[in-house]
Amino acid sequence: MLEPTPEVNQTNCEDGCTLSLRDLFDAEETPLLRYAFSLTGRRAVAEEIVQEVFLLLHGRFDEVESPRSWLYRCVRNKAFDHLRNHRREVMGDTAPDPPVANESPEVLLERMEATGLLRQVLQELSEPDQRLIQLKYFENLKYSEISAQTGLGIGNVGYRLHHILKELSQRLQHMGVDAAL
Repeated sequence: MLEPTPEVNQTNCEDGCTLSLRDLFDAEETPLLRYAFSLTGRRAVAEEIVQEVFLLLHGRFDEVESPRSWLYRCVRNKAFDHLRNHRREVMGDTAPDPPVANESPEVLLERMEATGLLRQVLQELSEPDQRLIQLKYFENLKYSEISAQTGLGIGNVGYRLHHILKELSQRLQHMGVDAAL
């Protein structure tokens, strides 16, 4: 692959520096992949979306005033397009709740984004904590059944779950997710 020449594919960043497309790619690829994955729940789809968005930016780099914002907006739009166009593929245990009859598209998108962020935050938990969440909220086991599978005392299971949920709530609030969603 040819490297862009220094004077080609550059833009000014917010603090007045000059930013090349390569610099932007190096800085934003991983955060964009995380963001796309949080929205879609599928790594391959996230990679495809981010690659497509960077290719689009390459063709319009001189026209885009705020490339970082543009990248995130495009990733979000492409992720929602993918979810809308592949609705049957995402149905199952990890699918978002069906829309409420009077739910506006904006509220539905907010819920979808919150669901994606929740997936991301759950994956950042330690394996034992992920296992407790899996057993309680996805397999609907009682504390005594979780205790038997994990070797933790019943009281310890409740204590750990309480603190895990509190941590998840705080992290989601910090990310701007409203508890009402």
